[in-house]
Amino acid sequence: MSEHYWKKLSERAALVLAQSVPLAPNSVPSPCVSLCLMHPSGGFCEGCLRTLPEIGGWSRATDEEKRQVWAQIPERLQQRRTPNSGPT
Repeated sequence: MSEHYWKKLSERAALVLAQSVPLAPNSVPSPCVSLCLMHPSGGFCEGCLRTLPEIGGWSRATDEEKRQVWAQIPERLQQRRTPNSGPT
């Protein structure tokens, strides 16, 4: 993924996480950026940095579960930027 996508995803994560309470039930947005490609060794989508279980369960997840996924995205972004930092 390009630095442009990483920056956009990081900005979206900050916005979502800045909302202490979602505006309405089921209002936590998906991190999907329509760049769907599973990383073979990391197990994350190259576009949104979610795992297959996170992607598959998104529509059934509670807002809190969705926010937990969003909270992991900045760490996953950092791991992708420094590929020798260990497993993703």
